[in-house]
Amino acid sequence: MNKGILKSKGNWLYFIGSGDVLENKTVLEDVFSKSYANDISLISGSIIYQGETVPFIYSKIKKIKKPSWNLFMWIRNGLHHQGTFYKRDLFAQTNYSLKYPVFSDYWFNILLYKKNRKCIIKNILIAKCNSEGVSKIGNWSCYKEEIKIKTALTSFLLFPLFFILAFIKYFSRQIING
Repeated sequence: MNKGILKSKGNWLYFIGSGDVLENKTVLEDVFSKSYANDISLISGSIIYQGETVPFIYSKIKKIKKPSWNLFMWIRNGLHHQGTFYKRDLFAQTNYSLKYPVFSDYWFNILLYKKNRKCIIKNILIAKCNSEGVSKIGNWSCYKEEIKIKTALTSFLLFPLFFILAFIKYFSRQIING
């Protein structure tokens, strides 16, 4: 992602994975059908997961992920890079952190939220995403990375809370997805 940022030339950046596709041919027109105020830093819409793996602890049926830009992001990733457009200037001083090989986008989104960057949530489906990526498998190592991110962006004193949340999510996923 960082290498792509260096080579990019546009005002808005979008990151899509190798197993993902845009929902349709008009997504870019739909997202940018109007101009946005200069203080808007992110534009996000929904994504839908496709594939054999069902990566959700709360429902084996619900595969559409609607974005959220609020405190709930501290519990679960509210924006997914496949459904989000980032203003290029966000990367002028900060790129994706190489400390977090799986969830660097989550780290970046939380960092932007903490900095009070403005995000517009659009009621459109942006992309169809492969549900079998490494971040969707639910290995404990992914949860440990999530704990590190949350602790690094807040306080080590919150480590027990983040550990308990991760533990509950991990074991719930193990039970529900068997």
